[in-house]
Amino acid sequence: MAENQQSYEYTEANIKTLEGVEHIRRRPGMYIGRLGNGSNPGDGIYVLLKEIVDNCIDEFSAGFGKQVIIKIENNEVSVRDFGRGIPLGSVVKATSQLNTGGKFDDKVFKKSVGLNGVGTKAVNALSEKFYVESFRDGRSSWASYERGELTGSGVKESVSEKNGTLVVFTPDSEMFGSYEFNMDFVETMVKNYSYLKKGLALNLNGTVYKSENGLLDLVKENMSETPLYEPVHLQGEDIEIVMTHGNAYGENISSFVNGQNTRDGGTHLAAFREAVAKTLKEYFKKNYAPEDCRQGIIGAISIQIQEPNFEGQTKTKLGSTYMWEKYKTDANGKKIQNPDGSLEIDRGPTIRSFVNDFVAKNLDNYLRMHLDIVPVIEEKIKASQAEREEISGIQKKTRERNKKANVYNRKLRDCRYHFGERMPKDKEDLAEKTSIFITEGDSASGTITKVRDANYQAVFSLRGKPINCYKESRKRVAENEELNLLISALGVEDDLDNLRYNNIIVATDADDDGMHIRMLVLTFFMKYYPDLIRRGHVHILQTPLFRVANKKERRYCYSSEEKEEAVKALKTNVQITRFKGLGEISSNEFVDFIGEDMRLDLVKLSDEESISEIMEFYMGDNTIERQNFIRANLKSEEELEDVNI
Repeated sequence: MAENQQSYEYTEANIKTLEGVEHIRRRPGMYIGRLGNGSNPGDGIYVLLKEIVDNCIDEFSAGFGKQVIIKIENNEVSVRDFGRGIPLGSVVKATSQLNTGGKFDDKVFKKSVGLNGVGTKAVNALSEKFYVESFRDGRSSWASYERGELTGSGVKESVSEKNGTLVVFTPDSEMFGSYEFNMDFVETMVKNYSYLKKGLALNLNGTVYKSENGLLDLVKENMSETPLYEPVHLQGEDIEIVMTHGNAYGENISSFVNGQNTRDGGTHLAAFREAVAKTLKEYFKKNYAPEDCRQGIIGAISIQIQEPNFEGQTKTKLGSTYMWEKYKTDANGKKIQNPDGSLEIDRGPTIRSFVNDFVAKNLDNYLRMHLDIVPVIEEKIKASQAEREEISGIQKKTRERNKKANVYNRKLRDCRYHFGERMPKDKEDLAEKTSIFITEGDSASGTITKVRDANYQAVFSLRGKPINCYKESRKRVAENEELNLLISALGVEDDLDNLRYNNIIVATDADDDGMHIRMLVLTFFMKYYPDLIRRGHVHILQTPLFRVANKKERRYCYSSEEKEEAVKALKTNVQITRFKGLGEISSNEFVDFIGEDMRLDLVKLSDEESISEIMEFYMGDNTIERQNFIRANLKSEEELEDVNI
């Protein structure tokens, strides 16, 4: 190591300045989070789309333009708004120069989503082709780019187009690989925009989305069960909330800031959850536990704040503490200094106090005016309390029994992240990478344990098949050793916010037993912890079905189509091996499958999907419909067996 360091010559030649948008292409994760291929709603191609649409939303919020037209075809995206349009002399600067934009001036954009002067530039830099044209008062200014490099620009002196901006881009396959837009994800994004911006019409590939009742429409249209009472809809300056209760487990609360869907929550969602529980406790004058007040809650919160601070460039979690926060200035616009040289800061109310005060006043008033729903809510709280206390006692006894038997050490191989042992300096950066593999059998768990990155990857080993939670009572599930240990390992006994791993990865064999175990585990999460799925924490590990090799090369294939392509590419003396279980894959091969290029299928559960109907279809009594589904999706044995060519 020392010899290598001594031989490395560090001179002025090593100092580099990345011009324009080159830094974005070198470090895309800093600007859009993950890249991905479009199979996850958090993948980069959706962030690119969102950044452009956000600009249109900001125009509408400022009072300009009531329509946005979005077209996606063959991975080319077109977005047209009818706002003011970019000032014609600044089109190139606004789309290619970092930290350049109109949103730094809060007189123009008081409550926008994008304030960092990066969004459109990131889209430009990460697109194969990018075209922008701004229309203003019968004239237009345009610019075209390839991978962030300007290829042309100009001004048209006479156009008939209405004022606004047109952006057309194609995400770069060099960055995103073989990607594809999932239109279900795009439709959800567009719908959310319409719910949050009443009166705005969004046209997606010819279908218009427009809401007249805001968040109330969102909650009603996405509800998968009959609520216990009509949703409460409260609106105020810079805040809107909707809430009701259902009989499902968990909490299903959507949250938004300045029109941005903060799927990972943040300070505003935490304040809302706290405020609802506190207000109900004070209304009933009883010390109900917060989790009982919120059990089965369905709702949404949207707030508007100035210069929001999001955690990460993807803006999915609000980190701001105050409703607004800025430096104080004198009459000449100069920042005012404190005696110690620091700058004076002018702050608004905290988000926590703002949300708490609004909910405490308005929800309390609503309950006093709608007395018919009061006993319904209290009955729901009492039922949750009774079940929780019974289950808590059973789980405690089960855990104590397991501790005495030292079962924990045999089931969970934890990661160093939670203990700080020999951790790298950037421990905080590993938080999003923390993962737990849920697998079955000593062979598979042993293989994963041997090759995992112990800094942030943990392994939980199931013993055989867990019980079918859909068919069992909550009490019976609480008595189950396997599931109790899993709950403890995840850290979600009391609150999902205590989740110890960002990624829960179900890793089972690709045979009948493995698929059955996978369904049993997913049924457990869907019934009792659906929010883990809604928040994007639950995944299925893809492992290769085939190894295709000749004397010079070997390839791992995850489908029959990939296998056929590999056979054609390797041509002669090809040997094909079909993997039937994780334990069959040697550790020196398996290390590649859970590394940086690990393939994960996100388990998705949209709000409008009925959990009970899904579980009934897959895990209920055998039916003709399910038999037909299995037959339609059954692979032939010849397709899956080992083949030698």
